Amino acid sequence: MKYIICFLFTIVGFSQQPDSIVKQFPEDYLGIYKGKLEIDNPRGKQSIDMEFHLKATDSSHVFNYTLVYVINGKPSPRNYTLKVVDKEKGLFVVDENNGIILDAKYVNNTLYSVFEVQGSLLITTERFFDDYMIFEIVVMGKENKKTTLATEDNTEVISYPISTTQTAKLIKQ
Repeated sequence: MKYIICFLFTIVGFSQQPDSIVKQFPEDYLGIYKGKLEIDNPRGKQSIDMEFHLKATDSSHVFNYTLVYVINGKPSPRNYTLKVVDKEKGLFVVDENNGIILDAKYVNNTLYSVFEVQGSLLITTERFFDDYMIFEIVVMGKENKKTTLATEDNTEVISYPISTTQTAKLIKQ
């Protein structure tokens, strides 16, 4: 009987815990993340060291957002700025600090961005977890698009074959 009572108290205690703790982006994911970036493109596969730095600034709506690619042993940082547009709606921008500003949407622990550069479409995702993140870029050349029509209503659908993927599991330091 004593074991049953202890078991019931344990169940009641767990049932009163929140199902999940809601994390705040970007505050709860600030830090430095490191790992290997796996690149797969028409020239083959390669792996390079990569870092992602997300750091606070003096402004609660502006964050330092740095991608570091280590090429031939030398760090090559991309110093960007993450800016809050509407936190409640998950709207942000990534300012490349050179005139280029990319819209970004945060939902379900993931920051998404889609943009076009020099005839290619790029989709970036940064999925955050407690002690790591998954960084991914998918590239599609617009010139390789394929157009098809639905037979029922002639709805046009354009697909873009993927030419390059870049994926990294980056561990929070």
